[in-house]
Amino acid sequence: MQKTLIFLSFGTTFFALGFAASSIFYNEKIIQSSEIRAPGNYKFINPLLSCDTPFTNQDVNTSRLKHKVEQIVEDQINKKQISFASVYYRDMNNGPWFGIEEKELFSPASLIKVPLMIAYFKQAENDPNFLHTKLANNVPHDPSQNIIPSTTLTPNQEYTIEELIERMIKYSDNDAYYLLHKNMREENILRIYADLGIDLSPAVNNPGGNIISVKNYASFFRVLFNASYLNPEMSEKALAILNQSEYKDGIVNGLPKNTIVAHKFGERQYEATGDKQLHDCGIVYSSSNPYLICIMTRGREFSKMSRTVQQISSEIHRQLSL
Repeated sequence: MQKTLIFLSFGTTFFALGFAASSIFYNEKIIQSSEIRAPGNYKFINPLLSCDTPFTNQDVNTSRLKHKVEQIVEDQINKKQISFASVYYRDMNNGPWFGIEEKELFSPASLIKVPLMIAYFKQAENDPNFLHTKLANNVPHDPSQNIIPSTTLTPNQEYTIEELIERMIKYSDNDAYYLLHKNMREENILRIYADLGIDLSPAVNNPGGNIISVKNYASFFRVLFNASYLNPEMSEKALAILNQSEYKDGIVNGLPKNTIVAHKFGERQYEATGDKQLHDCGIVYSSSNPYLICIMTRGREFSKMSRTVQQISSEIHRQLSL
């Protein structure tokens, strides 16, 4: 049976934190058309200082783009390439967005490695030497990944926290994840979700089940791009690592060669039923405007689901280039 990533052990800590939403977000149904962003020589972030003047969430171009993506999803379901898909898109500079089944819940699978990275970088803000702390690899090897990392940890070898974060994200190495998770206080991880207003109540009774939506998960990439949760240095570092992801069969495969993408994928297989889930979420740094795309799918074959993600990514990029 496939080993499920440890998500969180819920108890009194979860309820003590509650579901308080951070003030860094506005209602998702509006956008802020007037933005002030901090100047700086950054490659991956564009720090947001303030924004105002609410308007509707979509413009004519965004509505057309949504229709094109809906057609792809419907076609892929009819052809039995996938059984379901959720999509979230957002222009990262001025805010127009659309969602397709964006509130549907999925298993996060390896996507949970991003908030764990954020938890470590949050702690590092107050302790510059924290990321250089060494941890000995004393966790059992997890051989259950369907998309196998090209390299994994050596038993009993020491790694710095920063090295482990890079391996966890770049290679999606479960061993690095388990070691980092083991050495981070549970309340620090839960605080990330609470601060971003992400409701984790579905995970209380079923931590390995469907507990997060594309709309909620996109929040992690939004706060990194805006440098509104971590400071600019740590936000830039996080997105630079996400840019190194070796997984190329989803969003990246639908884009022109050498397009910069900071992203994370996740995959989950239910052996009892044969059902699978494949997700890919990240920021595409196109020549015109950076945009956020998050796609979560269900189906029976990873290869077919990855091709669906690729097609959606390709069509979004094509439409934006018109």
